[in-house]
Amino acid sequence: MTKFFDELETRSADQRAAEQLVSLNSQIARVAAAGACRLEGGPLTDIAGLSALPVLRKSALGQWQKDNPPFGGIAVQNLTHVFQSPGPIYEPGGSSHDWWRMGRFLHACGIGAADIVQNCFSYHLTPAGMIFENGARAVGAAVLPAGTGQTELQVQAAHDIGITAYAGTPDYLKVILDQADGMGVPLNITKAAVGGGALFPSLRQEYAERGIGCLQCYATADLGNIAYESEAQEGLIVDEGVIVEIVTPGTGDPVRPGEVGEVVVTTLNPDYPLIRFAAGDLSALMEGVSPCGRTNYRIKGWMGRADQTTKIKGMFVRPEQVATLVARHDEVSRARVVASREGEMDVMTVQIETNGTDAEHYTESVADTLKLRGRIEIVAKGSLPNDGKVIEDQRTYE
Repeated sequence: MTKFFDELETRSADQRAAEQLVSLNSQIARVAAAGACRLEGGPLTDIAGLSALPVLRKSALGQWQKDNPPFGGIAVQNLTHVFQSPGPIYEPGGSSHDWWRMGRFLHACGIGAADIVQNCFSYHLTPAGMIFENGARAVGAAVLPAGTGQTELQVQAAHDIGITAYAGTPDYLKVILDQADGMGVPLNITKAAVGGGALFPSLRQEYAERGIGCLQCYATADLGNIAYESEAQEGLIVDEGVIVEIVTPGTGDPVRPGEVGEVVVTTLNPDYPLIRFAAGDLSALMEGVSPCGRTNYRIKGWMGRADQTTKIKGMFVRPEQVATLVARHDEVSRARVVASREGEMDVMTVQIETNGTDAEHYTESVADTLKLRGRIEIVAKGSLPNDGKVIEDQRTYE
């Protein structure tokens, strides 16, 4: 029998809508009072009225922050951390109980007070490490704040401490396990909570064959946890602390259930109210509810980007970053980032149009502008496709 995180997970649809409407109207009042954006009209009479409000895009939030640093005039409460994401965009963070609502997901993974979690999300500038640590605290688990890299040390620590659970990107766990195999070091990891990239079925199966149950969530630096898998593994259940809409990309118009559209999220966290924030990701609403017993609606999970921004190795690569790379070198006419897979790992290839021949000449520029290292291919000028793409995702998600 499923043990739920709290009673919110089993509310009726009517009860959830009524209670979320109260929270939503409070959020709208906070935003309007702070003057962060113009929200016309009085309180909403139902959740459906949310679709009449303007969509807030990351580019607009970035401009707000430039005009009124650091958070663009949004009233932030209980602030304990400030994070920076590419753009730059600054995100607030709090230390109160389950501030990013990640505890609900970790509980669904079976992680609790008996576990020690090896948290391999980054603690440097970006909030992912703190997001998952905050969630671990909510379920009573201890944390090894491992971050990324130094894999041999991570393996030794996992063995010595008796790590039972992993949190990080889907493919980095495989790096740790393979390293442990090569070192002849046994590990005791049986649970994995992953995010920041797609969990491919073949990789999940490989973990299962090793005795590791692996579930994924969908979260962002701005919003925290948006949706998460349960043991049923049938879609992602929308978190109780957000309202998710699926809209036609580039608009605020909701699409029908089953249709692919852009994810727009309203967070009910009173410490940092974001109303109709466009995540830039594609997904679709699913019919019905999860067989695990949780009653909130579900989305199909991450189905690509609404724009060309692409997540590679857990990091977003944006068209404006590619433009910066090209602008740094007078001899470069165009560049194209290609995301692919080899085995169970993401691979980034940067194709550069230039008359030069030295690929290594661009190594540091690529790392500096894209925040990732990858393969560099020199191609002849005029040889890249004339299709307007600067980022091409060749990966499949089935």
